[in-house]
Amino acid sequence: MVIATELCALSEYRIYPGNGSLFIRRDGKPVFLGSSKAYSLTIQRKKAAKLVWTQAWRRLHKKGISETTTKKRTRRINKVQRAVVGLSLDDMKKKASVKPEVRAASRDAALKEVKARSAASKGKKGRKGAAGGAGQRTKMPKNVKR
Repeated sequence: MVIATELCALSEYRIYPGNGSLFIRRDGKPVFLGSSKAYSLTIQRKKAAKLVWTQAWRRLHKKGISETTTKKRTRRINKVQRAVVGLSLDDMKKKASVKPEVRAASRDAALKEVKARSAASKGKKGRKGAAGGAGQRTKMPKNVKR
């Protein structure tokens, strides 16, 4: 047999038949209150969330829900290495395993080569400009006809 119960508007406790009182608000909405304590606090316009014994306060402060729902565990994702467009995975691993000293030496060698190449190209440009002499034009005003 199912018993029709109401919920108290303040405490949210069940109100069984024959208990509690029905309070009709000014706007015409019926409010079920389980006890004279709930009635008194409703008339004083107390907030249910600030009263420790109400369900609203317990819900707000996360009380009594630890046994019903446990925190969901997140699985750690395994990292997978992938090849880059220019390099294969084996080449990447080889580069990573090279010692820092060897890496620094190869970097220095590459820098020296680049500097030598740029110095050589500068030397060629310098000689060509000095020999020609007429590399740049002299500036003339735009409004003068030629």
